[in-house]
Amino acid sequence: MTEKPDLKKDEKSAPSDDTRSSDMADTNQTPSTDAERLFELKNEFDEQKNRYLRLAADFENYRKRASKESEQRSNRAVEQLARDVLVIADNIERALASDEKNLREGLKQIHKLLESMLDRHEITRIECLNLPFDPESQEAVAYVPSNAPDGIVIDEIESGYCRKDKVIRCARVAVSQGKTTEE
Repeated sequence: MTEKPDLKKDEKSAPSDDTRSSDMADTNQTPSTDAERLFELKNEFDEQKNRYLRLAADFENYRKRASKESEQRSNRAVEQLARDVLVIADNIERALASDEKNLREGLKQIHKLLESMLDRHEITRIECLNLPFDPESQEAVAYVPSNAPDGIVIDEIESGYCRKDKVIRCARVAVSQGKTTEE
């Protein structure tokens, strides 16, 4: 329990009404308006705090939702690619089960299927044979003497691929050292 202050002591120590009214006239406030103003400020603070907390919660929910949607988009893309690859895997199994006469024809059809799937996903082969070596899209695995000029790709060991100008896998190539003369 709180004790009530002794009002008689406060009345004796309080300034006279003349002094009080002149002080209040300077500030244009009464004790009751100070309390009201304090109450208004506290309410405004509480509203701003609640608004901030709601905004922070909304942003956290947005961040989680965006992350989840991004993951779902990624999963759908992987699933679509997997469906395309599984069609090719099924055709490889059929080709392996066929007789040898039809094997080569089956492999050609599978290769066409694979190329069309890559085209649908905008994945293109990096052309590099008989072109100058490009370290951004090619990995040199051999540097050999040849009749070709120095720095020209003379053999493609493994094809490279890119998607929308972004290298997915560098081509592994053999690069010409140029003509070497033995004396």
